[in-house]
Amino acid sequence: KMHPTLWIKGNKSNSLSGKTIVIGVTGCIAAVRIIELARELIRRGATVYAVTTPASEKIIHHAALHYATGNEVIREITGKVEHVEFCGIKGKADLLLIAPATANTIGKIAQGIDDTPVTAFATTALGSNIPIILVPAMHESMYRHQTVASNISTLESMDIEIIRPIIKEGIAKIASNDSIVLLVERKLNNALKGKRILITSGSNIESIDPMRILTTRASGKTGEELAKMAVRMGASKVTIIHRKNQEIPGINEIYVESSKQMMDAVLFELKNGYDIFISAAAVSDYTLDSMPYKIKSNKEFTLNFKPTKKIIFKVRELYPNIIIVGFKAEANVSEDMIIQISKKALEKNKLDLIVANDIGRVEIGGNENSVYIIDSKSKPYLMKASKEKIAQEIFKRIIDIDE
Repeated sequence: KMHPTLWIKGNKSNSLSGKTIVIGVTGCIAAVRIIELARELIRRGATVYAVTTPASEKIIHHAALHYATGNEVIREITGKVEHVEFCGIKGKADLLLIAPATANTIGKIAQGIDDTPVTAFATTALGSNIPIILVPAMHESMYRHQTVASNISTLESMDIEIIRPIIKEGIAKIASNDSIVLLVERKLNNALKGKRILITSGSNIESIDPMRILTTRASGKTGEELAKMAVRMGASKVTIIHRKNQEIPGINEIYVESSKQMMDAVLFELKNGYDIFISAAAVSDYTLDSMPYKIKSNKEFTLNFKPTKKIIFKVRELYPNIIIVGFKAEANVSEDMIIQISKKALEKNKLDLIVANDIGRVEIGGNENSVYIIDSKSKPYLMKASKEKIAQEIFKRIIDIDE
């Protein structure tokens, strides 16, 4: 009979469908976070089991972890040889995620010491080449201890992935659940393996004077979801150029403001070699000469606009073989018109794919969108979904184009 927890399985996505993840829980106060972490993995389709150390059960009761995962908790190694059942050469685990990982457990794994169920799972997984992700959490002074740092380096040399903690208030705090889930998805997906992806996102700002600016309503959420999806699907490098700084693990962020800064950043970054360029930013179509002083209020004045240069046109000119995805926004036009305009832009700018939407009919900045995905070969595809699912579909189309 299905445990009620499993009713949420796959509610968010199927990115981890068919994957079995074992979470090793150790004796850190951050263990209380694992209930929601386990459920987030389940919401993305994973089957989750928890294995504990005796110290962890002083922090979180095994019944809570049973509730969180929907499966019995592994509290000791018995005649079932649970470490081999899950992490042996023919084991059913796809990943061992140790979260939180204390300095004590980190040291034991680095030295091959097996005296808890969690360390037994780790040793067995290492011997079976089952992927391991380790998420440290402890006081900052412990994290900065030379031996702890050396042990972490040893684990990395064993091909164990470390999700670095957030240093704050004197504590090396466990990474956010969103970051952990994202990197788990990356570890277990390889659809974009080896691909280097550059994305522009959000709005630009053009200065009128030291105080005032011109901008658009673009939120940047689509670009952010594309960047996270690229990480999730195993891209080897993901860079996003925008005017935010979100510190998302696995994503290289470049901060810019104006359209010129964005153009310069794109052209500079492309010299490093990329396979795919996605121009999701609402790049300013016009700029102006900024006043060096603040314009006085209560008086009329005139602004003289001049058009900006098109980034995608320049990228195609310099990089004829790169895959380019463009975006097109129109307002309150017919379906035929938006498709017609988009097809012309696709051809004119020599794009591989274009994503179009009518901003007069959807909420700008929301988590949902309605878009047409258009290429030169297929019938225009109307998709109404979350921006995450739209990002996933865009990359599926890119993979098809690249094959």
